[in-house]
Amino acid sequence: MKFINIGFGNMVASDRIITIVSPDSAPVKRLIQDAKDTGRVIDVSCGRRTRSVIITDSEHVILSAIQSETIANRLDTGDSTDEDPEEGD
Repeated sequence: MKFINIGFGNMVASDRIITIVSPDSAPVKRLIQDAKDTGRVIDVSCGRRTRSVIITDSEHVILSAIQSETIANRLDTGDSTDEDPEEGD
């Protein structure tokens, strides 16, 4: 099982990821709210602005402060250990 860094030392199993989307559209915002209502949201943004939303095969919704493109590149290249410059204080 391979894990991908999704920011601030948090990891997600790459084989469990269904999709990675931007949180800006209305349907995604509704999806996040519905998941919050049912207790399926995992917020790993550490108080920062949510820049990507990861949907897993278990229907959990993961909110990350790392951009969607960055996470997708980590999935494609297998680079799961590099620290993102956005994570610094």
